[in-house]
Amino acid sequence: MGADEQRSSGIWLRAFRGEQDAAQAAAILRDTAEATVWSETGLRKMSDLSGVTAFVSGTEGELSGILIGRRAADEGEILNLAVSRGKRRGGEGRRLVRALLEDYRLQGVSRVFLEVRESNAGAIAFYERLGFRAVGRRNAYYQRPSEAALVMELGLVKSTEAAP
Repeated sequence: MGADEQRSSGIWLRAFRGEQDAAQAAAILRDTAEATVWSETGLRKMSDLSGVTAFVSGTEGELSGILIGRRAADEGEILNLAVSRGKRRGGEGRRLVRALLEDYRLQGVSRVFLEVRESNAGAIAFYERLGFRAVGRRNAYYQRPSEAALVMELGLVKSTEAAP
C-alpha cells in the first residue's frame, strides 16, 4: 500500500495514476452503462487538463472504481463515477465521492454540481443520501438514448485548512 493510499473496510482509495490505471479505468467505464465512457488514451492525458482531479478505489489489489471531478474557481463538478458491477453497493462509490468532496473543501470549493440521467433513480437516491439536491434540468443532455439530465448541487462548508 502506497503512502497516498487509504484503506478502510477492505476498500483502498488513492489518487488516479494515468499510466498505471488508464486501461482498467477505461474498462470499468465501458462496462458501466450510466457512466460517460472515456478512452484509455483520454484517461492517460487527463492529468494535463486544468482543474481535473480523479480518484480510484478497489479491493484486494484490483481497481474497481473511478471518480473524475473538475474544479473551476470555487465551484466543483463530478464528471464521472463508476464502480465495477460486482463491487457496487459496497461503499466504494460513497468513499470516492467523499474523498473528492474533502479535496474540494481543502481547496476552498463552496458548491459542487453534477448531472445524472433523469431515469436513474438509484443514482439520484445515492447522491441525495450524500446531501445533493436537485436544482435544475437539462433537456436532451444525454444521447443513446436521448434523455434529460437532472442537475444536482451540494453546498460545502469551507475548510479552515484551505489556503488563503
